[in-house]
Amino acid sequence: MNNTTPQRFLPLDVFRGLTVCFMIIVNTPGWDTSYYILNHAQWNGCTPTDMVFPSFLFAVGNAMSFSMRKFQQLENTAVLSKIFRRTLLIFLLGFLMYWLPFVRHTESGLEFIPLSDTRILGVLQRIALCYCFASLLIHYLPKKAVWAVSAVLLLGYWAIMYTFGDPADRYSLTGNAALHFDKLIMGDSHLYHGEGIAFDPEGLLSTLPAIVNVIAGYYTGLFIQQEGKTGKGLRKLLQMGALLILVALVWSMAFPINKKLWTSSYVLYTVGIDLLILSLLIYVIDFKKQEGWTSFFTVFGKNPLFLYLLSEVVVIFLFFFQAGGISVYRWINTNIFQPIAPGKPGSLLFALVYMLFCWSVGKILDKKRIYVRV
Repeated sequence: MNNTTPQRFLPLDVFRGLTVCFMIIVNTPGWDTSYYILNHAQWNGCTPTDMVFPSFLFAVGNAMSFSMRKFQQLENTAVLSKIFRRTLLIFLLGFLMYWLPFVRHTESGLEFIPLSDTRILGVLQRIALCYCFASLLIHYLPKKAVWAVSAVLLLGYWAIMYTFGDPADRYSLTGNAALHFDKLIMGDSHLYHGEGIAFDPEGLLSTLPAIVNVIAGYYTGLFIQQEGKTGKGLRKLLQMGALLILVALVWSMAFPINKKLWTSSYVLYTVGIDLLILSLLIYVIDFKKQEGWTSFFTVFGKNPLFLYLLSEVVVIFLFFFQAGGISVYRWINTNIFQPIAPGKPGSLLFALVYMLFCWSVGKILDKKRIYVRV
C-alpha cells in the first residue's frame, strides 16, 4: 500500500474504472431474476456481462504498460522476484476468498470446510496466471515473438479443443476438452459447480487463450501512450477493433464465441470491442475535452483489485450470516429492495446501491491518497 499513484492516461483509468464498476453490478444481483444484459450467455454468445472479465484482463495489460518500465533497470533476479511474488499473492488472495469464511452451516451447526472441498481456480487466480505468463513473455521476448506466441496460444487452444473434445459435440458443457483436462488435473471437488456439474469456467486449459487478453491490453497501452492523442492513432484503434470483431465473427462459425470456454474467437471479439470502447473514451476525453464525468469511474480505476476483492468478501459474509432463517443478503433484498421494486428492478437497485457502497470506500481511500497495490 502506498500514497502515490504513477502518471496515467485518463482514458485508460476510466476504462479500468468502468470495468470494475460494471463487474460489481453484474456480480451482485439482488434477486433470482435480472435483466438480460446483466446475465452471462447461457453458453455460446456474448452479452455485455460476458465483456467484464476479459476487459479486466485487458485493463491489467494496460496497467502493465506503465509498471513494467522499471523492469528495464532491474537485475534479472529482481524482475522474476517481482513477477512471481505478485502472481503468488493475487493467486492466494483468490484461493482464500473462495475458502472464506472457512466454515459452513450444516443441520448440526457449523463445520470446517476442508481444503479437499475448496475451489482452486477462479477470477483472481486467472488474473494472477495471465499476469505472470504475459509479463514473462513481454519482458524476455521481442514484440514480434510475443505476438507469434499469442497466435500459437489461440490456434493451439483451438486445436486442443477440436482434437480432444467429444467428436459428437466438441464445444458442449460436457464434451469439451477443457473440462476433461481440469478434472484430470484437479478433480471434481476442486472445480466450480455452478453449472450443475463440476466445470470451471476459469480452468487451467482455458487460461491459455486468456493470456492474450492481457498481452493485447499491454501493447494497446503502449500504443495509446505514443499515438493515442492523435487522429491517426484513433483511426488505427478503430480499424483494428473492427477488424478483430470481423475475424472473430468469421472464426466463430467454426469455434463459437463462448466465455465459459474462453474460446479463441471470444478473445478476438472482446479485444476488438475493448479497442472500440477505448477509442470512444479517447475521443470524448482527449479530443472533446469532456472530463467532468470521469471522476466517478477513476475512483474504481485507482484501486481496482482491492475494490473487487472488497465487493466479493462482503458478499460472502452477507450470505454466511443469517437473519430470520435466511442469509442476510437474502433478507435485505426480501424486506427492503423487493418491496420497493419487485423483480428485476429491485434486483438492479440492490446491485447499484451495493456498487455505490464499494465506490464510497474507494472514494475515502482516494481522498486519503491511499492506493492498495497487490
